[in-house]
This record gives sequence, C-alpha cells and structure tokens, in this order.
Amino acid sequence: MATSGTYVTEVPLKGSAKNHYKRWKSENKLFPEAVGHHIQGVTVHEGDWDSHGAVKSWNYTCDGKQEVFKEKRELDDEKMAVTFRGLDGHVMEQLKVYDVIFQFIPKSQEGCVCKVTMIWEKRYEDSPEPIKYMKFVTSLAADMDDHILKNQNKA
Repeated sequence: MATSGTYVTEVPLKGSAKNHYKRWKSENKLFPEAVGHHIQGVTVHEGDWDSHGAVKSWNYTCDGKQEVFKEKRELDDEKMAVTFRGLDGHVMEQLKVYDVIFQFIPKSQEGCVCKVTMIWEKRYEDSPEPIKYMKFVTSLAADMDDHILKNQNKA
C-alpha cells in the first residue's frame, strides 16, 4: 500500500481574505504577471476562469525546474476556499492523489491567514513525499500577498 498524508500550514497575509479569495478564484490569468518567478502561464481547458469544475493547466517553476500541472478546481464561496485536484502533469507522475486547498480566513479588517492543506498519496512506494510542492504552494500564497496589497491600496 502506498504512503499517503496531509500537510497543513497557515500563511499570514496582509491583504484582505476577500481580495485573496477573489484572485485565487477568478483571476488566475494574472498570476504570471503577479508571481512570474513561480507561474509562467495558465490555460483554461474546460469551463471559465471562475467556474466550479474548470480544468486548467499551469506552467510553473519548482526548485528551479519548469513543470506543468493540470487540475480541476472546486470552489467554496462560503468558506472562501479553492481546491486544486491534480489530474496530470509532473507531480502526478509521483503521486496518485494531489489535492491542494487554499482557504482564506479573515483575521482583521486588513489581514488574513491562508490555510494551505495538501492531501497526497504516493503513486509508488519509492516516490518522494511532496515536501518540495508544499514549500512551493506555501511560497506562492505568501508571494501573492504583495500583489494583492498593491491592488488593494489602489482601490
């Protein structure tokens, strides 16, 4: 039986939970401009930018390597959470299950926490645990904060 697990961390953010959730829910096309050192491109294959069940491919750089990730998204407006369910791509060569949930929890008028949850199961027993991917998605959430703050202060 393959190893599985769940990683959870909280990333403190200065931007509002509402603005962060909006960016992750429906403004993915802005990611290459906002965090181009992480995300180089996003393509919609099914659905729309902000639709529940949309399928997208992400071109990104993790640990200095260019990779591709295809996901199907689930949206929970009440909890301000976006789930990326892994379908295909580099990470899916090592993992059978790869779900990443970004939940934005208000902490103050101008700040929030992004609770990042990664649920995973190895495809093969000798596959590495996805620690580098957890570091990547945590860094992605933190780095998006500067871009959110710039746009929040313009409003």
